[in-house]
Amino acid sequence: MKKVWVVLSLVLGLQLWGCQSQDPLRGFEEKEQPAVASSNRKASWDSNLRPTRVASSRNRSRSRVPREVQQDPLQVQTPREEQVATTDIESVSTSTPNRLGASNRFANPQPELMTASVDELQPVGSSSVAAYDKSIRTDRGLVAMDGTGGNTLSITYPRPDYGIIQVDKAMPQEVRLNTPFTYIIRVTNLTEMMLTEITITETISKDFEFKASEPAAKAEEDTLIWEIDSLGPRASKSIKISGVATSSRPLEHCTAITHTARNCAVVKVVEPALELVRTAPTEALLCEPIPVEFVVTNTGTGVAQNVQIVDTLPAGLQTTDGKGKVVLEAGTLAAGESRRFSIKLRATKTGAYVNKAVATSAAGLSTESEPSMINVRQPVLVLAKSGAKRQYLGRSVTYELTIANKGDGPAQNTVIEDTIPPGVTNVEATAGAQFAGNKLIWELGTIEPNASKNVRVSYTPTREGELMASATATAYCAEPVSDSIRTAITGIAAARLEVVELEEPVEIGGNVTYVITVTNEGSAPDTNIRVSAVLDDKVQYMSSAGATAGSVLGKTISFAPLRTLEPKGKVIWRIVVKGVVAGDVRLKVTMHTDQLALPVEDTEATRIYQPFNN
Repeated sequence: MKKVWVVLSLVLGLQLWGCQSQDPLRGFEEKEQPAVASSNRKASWDSNLRPTRVASSRNRSRSRVPREVQQDPLQVQTPREEQVATTDIESVSTSTPNRLGASNRFANPQPELMTASVDELQPVGSSSVAAYDKSIRTDRGLVAMDGTGGNTLSITYPRPDYGIIQVDKAMPQEVRLNTPFTYIIRVTNLTEMMLTEITITETISKDFEFKASEPAAKAEEDTLIWEIDSLGPRASKSIKISGVATSSRPLEHCTAITHTARNCAVVKVVEPALELVRTAPTEALLCEPIPVEFVVTNTGTGVAQNVQIVDTLPAGLQTTDGKGKVVLEAGTLAAGESRRFSIKLRATKTGAYVNKAVATSAAGLSTESEPSMINVRQPVLVLAKSGAKRQYLGRSVTYELTIANKGDGPAQNTVIEDTIPPGVTNVEATAGAQFAGNKLIWELGTIEPNASKNVRVSYTPTREGELMASATATAYCAEPVSDSIRTAITGIAAARLEVVELEEPVEIGGNVTYVITVTNEGSAPDTNIRVSAVLDDKVQYMSSAGATAGSVLGKTISFAPLRTLEPKGKVIWRIVVKGVVAGDVRLKVTMHTDQLALPVEDTEATRIYQPFNN
């Protein structure tokens, strides 16, 4: 009687189970959501997803079933086999051995309370689904599912009222021998935080020939391992496993999962960095202000506070207000922000100045600009005016002006001005000269270092004395220079002696008048002019007169000295003689002056003739 009751209970339980089974893979393949079928069956599972007890709400009122007739609910059965389970009967492990060598695997399970990260998770419930449709094939053409039903196991960790992660496992209730089939494991993050370092371990039966998985698993003997780096809030990840049952013994596949729940606080790490660029001209003239520009930039991340630029100037270089250091406050610089400053420096002497600036911040940041060199130059003018130091009055005087740049900088806008002294005339100059009042002006442009230019000017003095000839030269950024020359203008006495007779020829007994003229054709007075004449033997002295008195001694007539004969002045003396002998007569006149080193002589010839005696 007892055996009959057991058989009836098994048949009734199997029928109820088959009526409620559904496709265990349909919800997993269509969408990434946990698929838990509604069922009145409830079960508890250990950390390896093995059932510890199974109950049907429809059989709660039935009498207890002896322990020796209970079966493993995951054991593969034929469609017509029966299975009975009650809520008060604990399962008895099957005697069929497995790969792990545990013949009593389901006996006396010890449920454990799992934390957020454990090696194996304790299932809290499962539900059976309707019979599996034999015509279903998985996507990507992996394997064909062949069975009459399946189960979906939904497990929440660490416990149902405080779920962190949920594992859903859909397996067929039965499969055919040597026929490929597929089952699915899906992991769902039940929290609003990121789960990381998730490891899913599937222990497979030795009677299961693993074919493939999606995604690919790391296979280690009877273990398949999948590692998920991270799983976002409320996100799911599904795994498809396919293989073949190689024996008629039940397949037992157990799932374990580990994970890490992280509550991460993000702290932004910044690293501000300073970059300083100092820009200055490489060449500058001493007289010019030197423009210098500073650009400081925060090239890093974050804010650089209280940024300051300091430029310590070398000796000979200073600010326009005479300071030897430049201090610029750049304030706070955001990432990528720049500040630009422009100042002007001046040099107190020529030379090469090498310098670099430093930028610092309140947090200790420091950077230096690249060294830059400024060559400060200056043109140096040298003017030379050359010409005669003495010149006779009435003669032109020529001066040559040479302007040279002896400095190391270009002499720009070079100009020469030559002052025309008073008392000159006939002014002439080289091309390019312009008259401006009593000055001649030459605009010579730029004279490079160690170069020179020349101009000339000439004029004629109109009076004796000292002629002061001066000129001035200027250029941009050069000290003005001047030069002058003194020329003594002196006159020259040019006394000219001339003797002529007023009558010619003269018969014997007639008088001949000789006119002696002394003319100063020079530009200076002639002094101490002394004139004398020597008479020929054929004439007889009669009388003399003129500028000075004359005296006769023998045949020589001497006139008293004439103290001064001004330029262009003229004096005359007359001598009257009587012809006494016919023939050619010569009157020789001699003149001496202080300005003549040698005497001047002149001779006048006269014809004395004898008249015819008729």
